[in-house]
Amino acid sequence: MKDVHDIQAGRLSAAEIAENFSDLHPRLSQLQAAVEASRCLFCHDAPCIEACPTGIDIPGFIRKISTGNTRGAAVTILAENIMGGTCANACPVEELCEQVCVKVASEGKPVKIGRLQRYATDYLFDKGEQPFQRAKATGHKVAVVGAGPAGLACAHRLAMLGHDVEVFDARPKPGGLNEYGLAHYKMLDERAAKEVEFILGIGGITLQQGLRLGNDFSLEELRKKYHAVFLGLGHNAVNKLAMENASVPGVYDAVDFIARIRQEKRHEIPVGRRIVVIGGGNTAIDIAVQTKKLGAESVTLVYRRGRGQMGATDFEQEVAETNGVLIRAWAQPKDIHADAKGVTGVTFEYTRPGDDGHLQGTGETFELEADMVFKAIGQRFDAEDAGLDQSASLEIEYGRIMVNADRRTSIEGVYAGGDCVPGKDLTVVAVQDGKIAAHAIHKYLTERGHG
Repeated sequence: MKDVHDIQAGRLSAAEIAENFSDLHPRLSQLQAAVEASRCLFCHDAPCIEACPTGIDIPGFIRKISTGNTRGAAVTILAENIMGGTCANACPVEELCEQVCVKVASEGKPVKIGRLQRYATDYLFDKGEQPFQRAKATGHKVAVVGAGPAGLACAHRLAMLGHDVEVFDARPKPGGLNEYGLAHYKMLDERAAKEVEFILGIGGITLQQGLRLGNDFSLEELRKKYHAVFLGLGHNAVNKLAMENASVPGVYDAVDFIARIRQEKRHEIPVGRRIVVIGGGNTAIDIAVQTKKLGAESVTLVYRRGRGQMGATDFEQEVAETNGVLIRAWAQPKDIHADAKGVTGVTFEYTRPGDDGHLQGTGETFELEADMVFKAIGQRFDAEDAGLDQSASLEIEYGRIMVNADRRTSIEGVYAGGDCVPGKDLTVVAVQDGKIAAHAIHKYLTERGHG
């Protein structure tokens, strides 16, 4: 009988793992892009534009692809969403722009907006061209805390407007979620770094890595040194699984393990034979699919509510099942079993919706053997851990920094955006937050007579 703790590297060869982790959606060829672009009706009141959080002129960039102006298409995209390359790969287009495409009604399927967006942005990145220029220097310096999508989008737009920007980030590499948190098959290794290089290419942006708010500097120190501050702190904590043995060997936070998969040599990462994933969002899908791609024999994802209530989209669920992941709904974890070496399995209780809408346990249980268990039950923003506990005047409600429509916080000259403020936790929303905040900061500095 095989050891219940069967965790090892090298279940598959390096070549097999490289093939497993190849691009989920390979780049369209020139002919494929032209054919797909020809399907667009170039709607005057395009619902896809309204559905895009960054307001990209989608019919406009697709028309440029159809006429051979791929560079122009990329500039149209990036002028509104400087991380249009990442969003082309990781944005849930099936629930945003593509969901409202009028082609769904007439042909049953939308124009492949995300694939066309990737085609255009890849073209520009491959050229190594910088299409944006800085305005005349204003003499202002703005601090941005966090080198993730919100922070980098804010920094780039501020630099375009002529301000000097210093970006602080606690991690050794910039990019935030794009660098550390996305499944590799959605965002290949070099793409996040290339995008950051492109953003910094405009000039006027200085990166300070390995410096943490609350440890190496305070918000008050930044306010004294800079004319304005933007906080793009993202999620910095994960929800806890409140049960015994939740921290025994073999039980992992999915977020941390996904970062390992992105940063380490994948064929050297030990993986179990039997994997259980607890959760129902994109992070749960990402860790389930990637452990299967690393060579796990069985991967079961268990979610406490129904498939329709999962945070992961139908497309993400399909990706998981196509890769051999078993999804079981209507079950919640009750006990994690372990021996002296670590986790051995999980007991789940079947659930059902109660008359009041709240989840109820049925009393019936089942057990899944496991040598690795991944917790993917949600991420959150922890203000104290982010180094903001000393900022009593910063308004925080329900674990988020409160902002107005301009993304201004309760402190004058301090703005925030991304996953640390209320709203949808999407890269495309974080980029829009950063862009809106940058224009508000520019207006703030100008109206004070210093612009």
